[in-house]
Amino acid sequence: MLIMGSTSFSPSLSLSPSFSPHSSKFPNPNPNLFLRSHSSFTPLTLRSNQTRYRFKKLPSSNAPNFLVAASAKAEPLKVIISGAPASGKGTQCELITQKLFIQYGLVHIAAGDLLRAEVAAASENGKLAKEYMEKGELVPDEIVVMMVKERLLQPDSQQRGWLLDGYPRSSSQAAALEDYGIRPDVFILLDVSEDILVERVVGRRLDPLTGKIYHLKYSPPENDEITSRLTQRFDDTEEKVKLRLRTHHQNVDAVLSVYKDITVKVNGNEAKEHVFAQIDAALTHVGEQRKVNSGSVAA
Repeated sequence: MLIMGSTSFSPSLSLSPSFSPHSSKFPNPNPNLFLRSHSSFTPLTLRSNQTRYRFKKLPSSNAPNFLVAASAKAEPLKVIISGAPASGKGTQCELITQKLFIQYGLVHIAAGDLLRAEVAAASENGKLAKEYMEKGELVPDEIVVMMVKERLLQPDSQQRGWLLDGYPRSSSQAAALEDYGIRPDVFILLDVSEDILVERVVGRRLDPLTGKIYHLKYSPPENDEITSRLTQRFDDTEEKVKLRLRTHHQNVDAVLSVYKDITVKVNGNEAKEHVFAQIDAALTHVGEQRKVNSGSVAA
């Protein structure tokens, strides 16, 4: 029995004489290893770690009956992160893309940033969106969904996986993604109490000179000069934020109904490092589960 990595290969397969394990010419085991089939051989798929091997006959009428193992890597991870205004989505997305880049390499996609970029680039979708934005109207779901879909289908997103930030925000948006066959492996919901959300929003301040966001309590400005020029967004008031939170809670319940079987709620009341640790553990669990499921399919 030949052992490759952690996978045992069936004894119904034998090595070609030219690749005898007793020969000095025998190469190191690898996914391109040629194997000779017996007449009773039945094609099968074998798995080693995250790689599956599918044995196929070489198309040659004159050559001996050989088989080649072709590798197929596991699908990249697909993640949606959601939460109320000031729940910390942006901070956690930054930590995920930076600290877990080597492990996952996810492409961070924020619908708001995507919309602004499409408008700036004057793309077809961007031109359509701009017409509504200039009239002060909400951009229709079908336009935003099309932008998100096209971005998720770009080569980098397909090869590395993606981290979709703050989208979908309604059941209709979630249903539209489902219709396009776009579904995450995990839906992470940052769960933060309303009192803390209100405090975070009301205390936010913007430095118009640098564009940096401060918080009077959690991330105060470095000096009095910066403090003197800080501004507050017109909708960062307690009254306005409570209205936005009501809308968010109504919509998120509908979105959760679409992703209820893959939702992971994370306690967002804690410090950002502790929140990130919860997310890291959730992604690790999903990755391990995908390996198990992949092995079951291969078997």
